Amino acid sequence: MAENQKSFRTRLHGLAVLNQLGPGLITGAADDDPSGIATYSQGGAQFGFNLLWTLLLTFPLMVSIQMVSALIGRVTGHGLARNMGEVMPRPIVMTLVTLLFIANTINVGADLAAMGEAAKLVTGFGEHEFTIAFAFVSLMLQLFVSYRRYARFLTVLTFSLFAYVAVLFMIKLDWAGIGAGLIGLHPQLTSDAATTIVAIFGTTISPYLFFWQSAQEVEEVDQEPDEHALLEFPAEAPKQIARIEVDTVTGMLISNLIAVAIMVSTAATLNKAGVTDIQTAGQAAKALEPLAGHFAFALFSLGIIGTGLLAIPVLAGSAGYAIAESRGWKTGLDNMPWHARGFYLVIGAAIVLGLGIDYSPIDPIKALYWSAVLNGVIAVPMMAAMMYVARHKQKMGEFRAGPVLGTLGWLSTLVMAAAAITMIYVAVT
Repeated sequence: MAENQKSFRTRLHGLAVLNQLGPGLITGAADDDPSGIATYSQGGAQFGFNLLWTLLLTFPLMVSIQMVSALIGRVTGHGLARNMGEVMPRPIVMTLVTLLFIANTINVGADLAAMGEAAKLVTGFGEHEFTIAFAFVSLMLQLFVSYRRYARFLTVLTFSLFAYVAVLFMIKLDWAGIGAGLIGLHPQLTSDAATTIVAIFGTTISPYLFFWQSAQEVEEVDQEPDEHALLEFPAEAPKQIARIEVDTVTGMLISNLIAVAIMVSTAATLNKAGVTDIQTAGQAAKALEPLAGHFAFALFSLGIIGTGLLAIPVLAGSAGYAIAESRGWKTGLDNMPWHARGFYLVIGAAIVLGLGIDYSPIDPIKALYWSAVLNGVIAVPMMAAMMYVARHKQKMGEFRAGPVLGTLGWLSTLVMAAAAITMIYVAVT
């Protein structure tokens, strides 16, 4: 009887933890989009296990800055763009969100192309047709599915990430090499490695993630009658802050673990076989097949499709929230398109223009590279504005970021500033 009660309590505790997962989990999972998969694959293929340490370094930085964005949304009841507009000149905010839209649109196009390529690798036909289908499905879900159902759909899609963990069980691993890579025994500080390190930072700490997680906290406040902005109902703070901590840490942990799995699998196969130049996630999947087997190749390819379906709504949605909030338009995925026209127009434009890249003469690899440079540059003032808001007494009241979160948040900002300077240097030399 006692054992049954203990088992029941364990299950209840597990369900309680699962119920705390939402915006942070989806945000972390969306970080491993097809363009991110390509970056991690290139890191593993070119440098083996030697750059794994970067993912341990980015983890606390990701957690801190995403915690800040989530808290701003939950405490104030408003998204990042509106809060930034209240501490920064409006023209600067509009410029930043416009650049965010451009970078996100390019990223959407690259992700759609990668998904179409992966679908063709698995089925043998219809790359462009699959790309159009993926764009259409993603847009329709955002336009016509209620927020609650849509959030559950995105949460389910996070399980597609575990395809990359499954791949690890199908290949032979050098655990000593993995351990050395994680603690940075051979950091590979060459000029080529420096470029890849900057790319890893740029794809791991991205502006669209800030806007998405903050906006989803606002959605929770708007759509749940029993939940409120913490400035209005401080009594909810202990429960909600604890939930945000669990949600964010879990989401970022999964994000980084999957990134490690991708880098380890490509290092153990491609790098070992001398395949060191990977430009797209599809190339990584195709190169993996003769080395790790057809099933591992299929899992890698299906993971690209699953993560793309998760990331595209986040990329397009974050652009929608950013521009709509900065313009004072109505936002919210629970609204029908005719109730929030500007918000959904931005989302639709991001997906349609991104789809157009697949049919244009623009080189998607170069476009993705420049979007990463752009993201790295605009992330710095955005993060600085976020940290200013997070420490602002009138904006955050008693919920201002404390010494630990504040220090880590500013450290993340400084790291991204260094990465941005390096990216610009690499881009112009």
